[in-house]
Amino acid sequence: MTLLFCSASDNAEDWRLEIAKRLPGLEFRVWPDVGDSADITMALVWKPPAGMLASLPNLGLILSLGAGVEPLLEDPTLPDVPLVRMVSDGLTVDMAGYVALQVLRWHRQMEEYAALQAAERWQPLGHKPARDVTVGILGLGELGTASARTLRSLDYRVLGWSRTPKSVDGVESFAGADGLAAMLPQTDILICLLPLTPDTRGLLNADLFAALPPGAVVVNAARGGHLVEADLLAALESGRLRGSSLDVFAEEPLRPGHPFWSHPAIRVTPHVAAITHPSRSADQVAAAVNAFRAGRPLPNQVDRQQGY
Repeated sequence: MTLLFCSASDNAEDWRLEIAKRLPGLEFRVWPDVGDSADITMALVWKPPAGMLASLPNLGLILSLGAGVEPLLEDPTLPDVPLVRMVSDGLTVDMAGYVALQVLRWHRQMEEYAALQAAERWQPLGHKPARDVTVGILGLGELGTASARTLRSLDYRVLGWSRTPKSVDGVESFAGADGLAAMLPQTDILICLLPLTPDTRGLLNADLFAALPPGAVVVNAARGGHLVEADLLAALESGRLRGSSLDVFAEEPLRPGHPFWSHPAIRVTPHVAAITHPSRSADQVAAAVNAFRAGRPLPNQVDRQQGY
């Protein structure tokens, strides 16, 4: 069996070394040096060129380097073979840390303190205790649950919304359209960690922003397709929202001149909230490859109808 690696944003040699430690003898090729395409039975990829996977006649397994798989599902030529998404402890810890960082940044007024430092002004600012700040999380999957638990450990009140009812200790859970309508008016800082599906695309829009309390903050670390960009800019300009942290965008890289770059109430990071590090994630790849070889059920296999 031969595994083909394809990612413009990951170090192929780092992955080659980590895979070799766990799967000695597995042939590891790096696109575009495919060799005989008929040799390829598995592909480890992140945003491969459209049609590339369809050019592999004996492909039997696709492994995503990311937790989100919509870039793959959007390829109309995607082969009808099992697709496994990345769910590793490293990704989960990274995301929980990013979410906590953004919540603390806005709650503890770090932007205001940066301005005071620049002006050489010693001026303590008052802030509410964490237990009086409500954080709402959209999506209570692996990443959302870990983020909720981290925030609870910091004494924040945490609400969580999901498509179907879920239970997380210490988190007030909501589900469905009625649940979302009930959660939003209570939410000071809203975190989006949802998978991108036809039902969630464009969810972060003017109607949702209007349902939040005045001065709320929106953090999107899920997918750029969740956000209606013009609606966010309008909500910030009107003062409906106080600020926003964005790690994901409809088009990546974010183009020069995009209004997000220079907006005083938006903080941009380049899709780095949760990084797939080879040393932390190769175990999951090896587990999936071994299950595939043995004909066992695959860990974290994607339900293509649901999109995750």
